[in-house]
Amino acid sequence: MKLIKVDPENPEKEKMALIRDTLGSGGTVVYPTDTVYGLGASIFHEEAVLKVYNMKGRSLNKPVSICLSTIEDIKNITYLDQYKEEIIQKILPGPYTLILNKKEIVPSLITAAMDKIGVRIPDNAICQELSREFPITTTSANLSGHPSPKSATEVQRELGDQPDIIIDSGPCSGISSTVLDLTVNPPKIRREGAGMEKLLQVLEG
Repeated sequence: MKLIKVDPENPEKEKMALIRDTLGSGGTVVYPTDTVYGLGASIFHEEAVLKVYNMKGRSLNKPVSICLSTIEDIKNITYLDQYKEEIIQKILPGPYTLILNKKEIVPSLITAAMDKIGVRIPDNAICQELSREFPITTTSANLSGHPSPKSATEVQRELGDQPDIIIDSGPCSGISSTVLDLTVNPPKIRREGAGMEKLLQVLEG
């Protein structure tokens, strides 16, 4: 396990290239988001995704969300209409997990064989750099059922040296993302979390 300190405002290019290479070759990386620390693997590396599940002690019957870099990336892996895209444009990047209908390109392992996927574009430069070339998992970096970690120190206490890389860029807010289901009409909030006030304004507007 490598612990790498990264500037949260201006992630160092050399460090980010190294970390992306690790993800691209099937490694696992713990990284900060705008909510809590997440556990990442390329969604296209089945063995790496299985490592994420095993590390957390998470059932394969439970899907994990994915982190993306741009709204165009979301269009590549999910089905969007104009109404959904308008909502997404108003709230992302931000502390939201959006449930959408997935395209075939998304491996069924990630979604527990369901036709829906949770997607995030965190308001965090490190996240956006890590997922610039391919989607990565974005499940909290803790044992299933335990509190979500707010710092690299908490992650190490939970997961030890199992991840290939742990990024340390200081504390996160510790408030989990708000989950908005866009597969139903009207959209439904499945979990209240960070950014609720702004989301309610968007939905009511």
